[in-house]
Amino acid sequence: MIDNYLLEELVAFSEHKTLAAAAEYLNVTQPTLTRGMKKIEDELQVTLFNRQKNRITLTDVGKVAAIEAKKVLTSNQNFIQTVQNYANQVNIINVGSTIPGPKIAIESLKLTNANIASDLIKPDNIEQLLNSYNFDLIFSTHEIFSDSLESLYLGKEKLAVRIDKFHPLASQKTVTFKELHGLSFLVVNDIGIWRDIIQDYIPEAKFLYQENLAALSELTQYSKFPVFRTNLSSLRINDDDDDGRRLIPISDEKATVEIYACYLKNKRHDLQAILDEVSEIFSKNLPNQKDSYTSF
Repeated sequence: MIDNYLLEELVAFSEHKTLAAAAEYLNVTQPTLTRGMKKIEDELQVTLFNRQKNRITLTDVGKVAAIEAKKVLTSNQNFIQTVQNYANQVNIINVGSTIPGPKIAIESLKLTNANIASDLIKPDNIEQLLNSYNFDLIFSTHEIFSDSLESLYLGKEKLAVRIDKFHPLASQKTVTFKELHGLSFLVVNDIGIWRDIIQDYIPEAKFLYQENLAALSELTQYSKFPVFRTNLSSLRINDDDDDGRRLIPISDEKATVEIYACYLKNKRHDLQAILDEVSEIFSKNLPNQKDSYTSF
C-alpha cells in the first residue's frame, strides 16, 4: 500500500510543474522530494518521470497516476471526515433547516444535546449533508426518500403580514399577494424559500432586507413598514405590544408551505423524542390560529 505522503508529493509535482515549486508547497527539501518520487516509482514498478538534465517532467503514465492519486487523497479525506462526523454525533444531534420557522421551533425546546446550525441550508445539499453525517436532522419544505433517507410530515407554515392599522388593508380579515403590491417591507435577509415567494408573488414590492433580527426589531419599532409573520407562534418575537400594526393572514395558496423532517432511516430511533416534541409544536400552532405568528 502506497503511503499518502508519496501520493501528495506526486500530486504536488503534477500541479506545480517543478521540483522547486512542489518542494516549497510541501515545505520539504528538493532531495526529500526526489527520493519520494523514486520510491513511488519503485513501489508501482512503472516509470512516472522523464528525467533530463536540469529538467524533470511526468510521463503519460505519470500524468494518469497523478490524477488517480488525487482521487485517492480526496477519498481518504472524505473517509476521515465522515468517520469524525459520525463520532461527533454520538452524544450531540446536529440540526439544520432550509427555512427559519422550524429552526425557531426547535430552538424553543432548549435542548441540551442539540447543535442547531445558525445559517439556513440549501435544499440541494440535504442528502449529501445527511449521508455524510454532517447533520442528523434537517427541516425542509420538500419530503425526501431514498434507500438511506426518509421524511416525516410535521405540518404547515403559513405566511401573514403585520400592517399599519390605518392602512386600508388593515380592516380586512385576509389579504392576497396582489393586494400588497407596491408596498415596502422589512425582512430578514436569510429566509429560505419565503424570499422567492414574496419576491415572485407580490407585484412591484420593495424589500428592505436586514442581516439580523436585532436590526429588524429596531426598525420595526421606529417605522410603519409592514413585516411578515408565520404561524409558528411568538417563539422568538413577542408581538403582544401595540406597535400600531394589525396581523392579516395571506390567503394565497403559495403563502402556505409544508414542512418535513428529513433524516437517515437508521437514525429514526435516536431522533424519535425530538421529532415528537417538534410535531407537538406544529400541532399547537396550526395556520388558522391567528394569534400564533412568528417574525421573519
